[in-house]
Amino acid sequence: MSQIIFSILTASAIYLFVRNLRKIRRNILLGKDIDLSDNKDLRLKTMLRVAFGQTKMAARPVPFVLHFVVYAGFILINIEVLEILIDGLFGTHRVLSFLGPVYNVAIGFFEILAFAVLVACIVFLFRRYVIKLNRFQSSELRGFPQKDATAILITEIVLMGALLKMNAADFILQQRGVEHYFKAGSFPISSWLFAPIYGHFSTETLIGFEHLAWWFHIIGIFAFMNYLPYSKHFHIIMAFPNTYFSNLNAAGKLSNMESVTNEVKLMMDPSMQPPADYTPPSSFGVKDVKDLTWKNLMDAYTCTECGRCTSVCPQNITGKKLSPRKIMMDTRDRLVEVGNNIDAHGEHFDDGKNLHSYISEEELWACNTCNACVQACPVNINPVEIIVEMRRYLVMEKSSAPASLNSMFSNIENNQAPWQFSPADRANWINS
Repeated sequence: MSQIIFSILTASAIYLFVRNLRKIRRNILLGKDIDLSDNKDLRLKTMLRVAFGQTKMAARPVPFVLHFVVYAGFILINIEVLEILIDGLFGTHRVLSFLGPVYNVAIGFFEILAFAVLVACIVFLFRRYVIKLNRFQSSELRGFPQKDATAILITEIVLMGALLKMNAADFILQQRGVEHYFKAGSFPISSWLFAPIYGHFSTETLIGFEHLAWWFHIIGIFAFMNYLPYSKHFHIIMAFPNTYFSNLNAAGKLSNMESVTNEVKLMMDPSMQPPADYTPPSSFGVKDVKDLTWKNLMDAYTCTECGRCTSVCPQNITGKKLSPRKIMMDTRDRLVEVGNNIDAHGEHFDDGKNLHSYISEEELWACNTCNACVQACPVNINPVEIIVEMRRYLVMEKSSAPASLNSMFSNIENNQAPWQFSPADRANWINS
């Protein structure tokens, strides 16, 4: 019966997770197409260096070490989770123990790693709520984002604790020679941390406790897995494709708008014939999330809300309203809202809002496009691209720009230069 229950639970968890993944994929593909299939070798190297190697995290050594411990724990401890899945489906116990000494070393290493993850998460909580680092106190983190980060850290602490408690009970049952609990594995942490307490329990109590911890641990993992798509911790998965599809151009390079380029070419060359499938552009720049590229939308789902971008933004540091982290969070929130509207009302439903309902003109025009945020991001997210494209909409669709820019636009139109001088007077300085 337990195997049947476990199989149903596993199948349900996987089904829900895949359904959420498909919805997120659908949302990302709402963006405009962009070809990022070039330079496969360089893209792979970038992913290995930035996502797997976490090289950009190393700029801040303390969080780098702590995060690397949690990252390594997530990847390696899942090997033990694989064993739990096999045991649950087939009714076995420590099925990988046939590996002998290798298994013993692996379980011992996993225990040390689990304890390190537990300690790292406690330190992360300490940094948030005791030290109160500035980048975790921003207004955009109030409400769900703050609760989300706390819930994930506490969940990881509880899951690692459950794993160690399960192993401690297993260790004592092995020492007592209880049937089904044959000697397998090495338990350097649980035998020291919990075994002295559990040693006073009866065998029946320990068996029940081991079963309870086993079920709690695996159910917790399934719940954690299905919470990820709603959480900033979805970057655990998204960091790898996002870094693979990184912008490989120089950080300060701005892209031309293809629609504008085509229009200018047609106007400058009357003999030029438009392509057979040509349609005049209906809009310019970015009004809503569907006007962004799918890579911009992938960036939004990948954002870890760590705040490194905002902490190095010169405009934010000097008191401006701009926060690159908020730009990414607002983009993701709007994309989720659009996706939910599609699910509830169909693809063409208009709720009367757009991305500019979330991000103000003050924020957009505060950016000086220095790309400090792009450089600081641990997973190569690019808020500047979104800001620039939203500005283009404001200028080209709404004729809305700061007075200083409007003056420059007028000068370029009338004088072919940003300055208030006639082209005929440009060389007057020679005679001065």
